[in-house]
Amino acid sequence: MSETNIHDDGWPGSDAGFIDPVSMEEDPTELFAGDAGTLDAAVRRVLVRLLQRRFLLAEKNPAQWRTLLENQQLLESRLHDLFVRLVVDHDRGVAYKQQVRSAELDVPILLKDDPYNRAETLVLVHLRTVFQQERIAGETSARVDIEELEQTGLTYYDPDDTNMAKGQQEIRSAVTRLAREGLLEEETTGRYRITPLVEVVMSTEKLSELNMWLSERNNGTGHTIAGSAEETTP
Repeated sequence: MSETNIHDDGWPGSDAGFIDPVSMEEDPTELFAGDAGTLDAAVRRVLVRLLQRRFLLAEKNPAQWRTLLENQQLLESRLHDLFVRLVVDHDRGVAYKQQVRSAELDVPILLKDDPYNRAETLVLVHLRTVFQQERIAGETSARVDIEELEQTGLTYYDPDDTNMAKGQQEIRSAVTRLAREGLLEEETTGRYRITPLVEVVMSTEKLSELNMWLSERNNGTGHTIAGSAEETTP
């Protein structure tokens, strides 16, 4: 917009009116009929992806990651309007959203808790433990096999349960979900690399808490860990 002129009578504008006209070249480009948005198409796509998915990964989406970094304050502003916080972890190359919660302010909840079930929690604890051990040993990556995950997970199931196939299926379903969320990457059939996202999902404090729970061998059905995941409300 052109600079506002101040006349001797104290009123802004020119003889033709109070507000200087905006040139057509400065008008935002409509992306569709009636478009009142102000973000470029690339920035809108990043905003939508942040709302749709749990994580935006620099390694998997380098172009969108660059767009996010170049427009971080703008994206934060849009998400804050929805009472959602944007978290950008530069070290791990991951961005994700968090629901704003406040005791002083009536905040409408956009993101719902999508907790991990018991099998998913068992697998996640093992992944986090292996990842931590490999990092302490100086390794740059950590890997697990599906058989290892099954054997470890099944040790927490009822030993008198003769339907072990059901437990195996639950663990494989858990692996599928964690791989879909980016915590695991299948390199070869049944062989997975644990990604740094496991540290984002499970802190050291949460790992200790869950290890204590597992030590008590809590085999109650339907056990979940509230708040271990967040998704947008359908």
